[in-house]
Amino acid sequence: VQLQASGGGLVQSGGSLRLSCAALGFTEDYYAIAWFRQAPGKEREGVACIVRSDGRTYYKESLKGRFTISRDNAKDTAYLQIHSLKSEDTAVYYCAASYFSGSYALFEKYEYDFWGEGTLVTVSS
Repeated sequence: VQLQASGGGLVQSGGSLRLSCAALGFTEDYYAIAWFRQAPGKEREGVACIVRSDGRTYYKESLKGRFTISRDNAKDTAYLQIHSLKSEDTAVYYCAASYFSGSYALFEKYEYDFWGEGTLVTVSS
């Protein structure tokens, strides 16, 4: 399984950005995909996840409202739309995935078996 994240860049505060994560090589249809982020000097944290089995989405409580995770099953691609970007959103964003048939949130790093290379989002004030 390979995950390819893209879409990062330099964005002005208040702007929007959409990150993409192409998931290649899954042999089963049931898996969860999540976005994590790691700001300089901080721990990697879960931002949002989507469960393929029923499409449910989950968000870190403090980020609800500005982040939207979605997926395109036909393309095996997940997206993270970020609105009203703030300087504290500056981080390397990673997508992660794991086979999963449940319907609850997975927000811990150890719950994911596959990781993509990060994509850097820099928000300028």
